Amino acid sequence: MRYVVGYTANARGHDAVHLAVALARNHDVSLDLVLVIPEDSPFNAVYPPEAGYNDILNEQAQRWLDEGLALVPDDVTARAHIRRGDSEAQTLIDAAVEFDAAALVIGATNSGLFKRFTIGSVAGSLLHSSPVPVALAPQGYHRTEPITRLSCGFGTRPGADELLDVAVESARDRALPLRLVSLLALDGGNSPGLADAAWVHAADRLAAVGSSVEADDSAAGVPEPEIVVAQGRTIEEAVDRLDWEDGEILLIGSSRLAQQRATFLGTTANRILRALPVPMIVVPRDYTRQSS
Repeated sequence: MRYVVGYTANARGHDAVHLAVALARNHDVSLDLVLVIPEDSPFNAVYPPEAGYNDILNEQAQRWLDEGLALVPDDVTARAHIRRGDSEAQTLIDAAVEFDAAALVIGATNSGLFKRFTIGSVAGSLLHSSPVPVALAPQGYHRTEPITRLSCGFGTRPGADELLDVAVESARDRALPLRLVSLLALDGGNSPGLADAAWVHAADRLAAVGSSVEADDSAAGVPEPEIVVAQGRTIEEAVDRLDWEDGEILLIGSSRLAQQRATFLGTTANRILRALPVPMIVVPRDYTRQSS
C-alpha cells in the first residue's frame, strides 16, 4: 500500500511527512513524497526559460526532497518524486492515481493564529475533488509514533453507513480502538433528545456490521467500538468537549453533494476542522477501501 505525500519545503510539508510516517508505522505502507514545480508555460514571467534554468530548478527541488526524506525514519520506506504541473492539486491527484495510492497526505497552511487548521487553496482543491482519502495534518504536527485510536464522525445522512464500513475495516486491520462520534449542535436546531436517537442509530449500524468483524481472525484482541455523542451550543463547542488522544485521528465522510468517488468537504466538516486538535481524514463518497 502507498501514500502520496504532498511535500513543500516549509513547515506545512514537514507536518505532512510527520503524519504520513505516523500512519505508515506498524502498517505495510510506503510513502511517495511528491514535490510539484511549475510547468513551462508562455504565461510564466520568463518564457522560454533561460539556459540552465530548468537544471537549477530541478537541483533545488531535489535538495528540498532530500530534506523531506531525512524526516522519514529507517523503518518506513519512502521515495521522492518531482512533478511538473500548472495545478499543484491536480498534479498530486494524478500522482495518486499513477501510484495507485490509498491516500493523499497534506499539511494545513501556517497562517492560522489560534486554530490548528487553516485550509489553503491546494488543500481546499484536494478536499473537494480527490478520488482517494485526504489526510490533513494540523499546523505544527510533530508526532511520528503510530496512530493509537481511530475516531469516526458518524451521522444519519446518506453515505454514513459506507463510512462506518471503512472505519471498522481500518480499525480492525490496524488493531486500533474505534470510537464513533456524533456531534450535535443546538444552534443548528438539534434538540437534546436527539442524543439518544443518535446513539441508538450508531449501535444499530455497528450491530449490522459486527458479525463480519467477529468472524475475521484479524479482529481478535480489538476492543469493542465506543459510541460517544457530544453536544454543544455549536459544532465547534461539541468538538471541544470531547477528549482527544495525541495519537488519534478523525475519519469523516464527504458531503452528500460530492460527486461519486470524490471528496467534498461540507459545511459541518469545515466547522469541525476549525476546532479539531488532531489530524482528519476525509473519505470520498462511495469509496471502497484498499485491502493491505
